[in-house]
Amino acid sequence: MRALVISGGGSKGAFAGGVAQFLLEENKYKYDLFIGTSTGSLLISHLALQKIEKIKEIYTSVNQDDIFSNCPFISHKKHGVQTIGINHFNVFKNFYRGKKTFGESYNLLKFINRAITKEEFKTLKNGPKDIIVTVSNLSLNKTEYKSINDFTYDEFCEWIWISCNYTPFMSLVQKNGCEYADGGLGSMVPIEEAIKRGATTIDAIILQTEVTHINRMPSKNAFSLLTNMFAFMLDRIEHQNIRIGKYVAKHNNSIINFYYTPTVLTTNSLIFEKEKMTSWWQSGFNYAKFKSSEISQLEP
Repeated sequence: MRALVISGGGSKGAFAGGVAQFLLEENKYKYDLFIGTSTGSLLISHLALQKIEKIKEIYTSVNQDDIFSNCPFISHKKHGVQTIGINHFNVFKNFYRGKKTFGESYNLLKFINRAITKEEFKTLKNGPKDIIVTVSNLSLNKTEYKSINDFTYDEFCEWIWISCNYTPFMSLVQKNGCEYADGGLGSMVPIEEAIKRGATTIDAIILQTEVTHINRMPSKNAFSLLTNMFAFMLDRIEHQNIRIGKYVAKHNNSIINFYYTPTVLTTNSLIFEKEKMTSWWQSGFNYAKFKSSEISQLEP
């Protein structure tokens, strides 16, 4: 049983799309299980459908307005470095409305509903492949995995959206009496879950370099401090997930093929720019082509 696992990583998901395109179209890998966290959950439905060009066009064209119904920050370049600042008016507006987060991401839910049609959902649900997204249940303090086989169209689209909600910048969702947030807060790279579900070969796309190559710039404001803190925590979660995944794979005789980003793509994955993401998609494809020959020698 072969699984494709895609980690969280915001706009860096474009790189993952390029890697997946090569694995599906050039290597002709047949996956039984697709499992994603955060940005990975946005990709896996169309990848499972083999609708590569559609998701490439959708993904590389997304912008801030497609995501935020109330954007809590503004971005600008200074000395060639992209930085973010607080949109004080939007943040105050959110708090005035009694919301618990700095911003809201209801536009992303609408975007997901437009991107995935009911016909595509039915095709996936009636097919042999399992599509799973990762979410964090803050109320019960646990990570949950939501399979397409267990939900209606509207419910599954909502779980994809929840998996991507990078709180406290995006929406906190109240559902089934619990508060839910970005799946990456619990599991950035759900390799262990893929093995638990029977995967014997896993292709894991990690939207981070294998070795740390950056020293973060000093925080300029409260938002840049928060994003730096969250980036640090998610990096630690990611490394832990990978270590656990390797341990579980060893004891279950499973094979993991890792596809890391070869270079640092961005230090702020909340900024979506078409030109960069199109370039990252092609970089992912080229990197997978290079990496594939190495991995094929290790496979039985």
